[in-house]
Amino acid sequence: MTTHLEPGDQAPLDRAPSSGAGEGRGFFARLAGGGTATRDVELLILRVAFGASLSLTHGRVKLLAPARFIDGLTTRGFPLPLFFGWAAILSEFAGGLLLAIGLLTRPAATFVLITLGVAAFDFHAADPFAKRELALAYAIVALALAIAGPGRYSLDSWLGLRRNRTGREL
Repeated sequence: MTTHLEPGDQAPLDRAPSSGAGEGRGFFARLAGGGTATRDVELLILRVAFGASLSLTHGRVKLLAPARFIDGLTTRGFPLPLFFGWAAILSEFAGGLLLAIGLLTRPAATFVLITLGVAAFDFHAADPFAKRELALAYAIVALALAIAGPGRYSLDSWLGLRRNRTGREL
């Protein structure tokens, strides 16, 4: 069956004909239209996957052998290697765990963003892009979480920490 369109009418391109509710839309299209509950699930998935990965695959390794990481900073001439080394280790390990559970999400994401921004643009500045790519990817996800916040399914939300004293979201 064809539909007659008058000049100026637009054909509905975003929907395929369907026989039932939601059949013409794909799984991801239905998710995208899910509203705030779907957004909160998306933030939960992003936080847990990102935070656990950062903490357990990067931060834990540095935490188990901090001298090696700090010596690497010293060798490259990084300023205050002991202080900034421990700041980076704790940012990746503790910050990743905080993001995964959704506690102090925006401050943790900000510290992770700074740490991985420094890693990408200073520590790995002379390295090929492939070496900086992972730090940049982590920094971008941290930026997104710093902007979006933890979502409803987080300890921040459960504890009522999503808003500061002025009522603005943290």
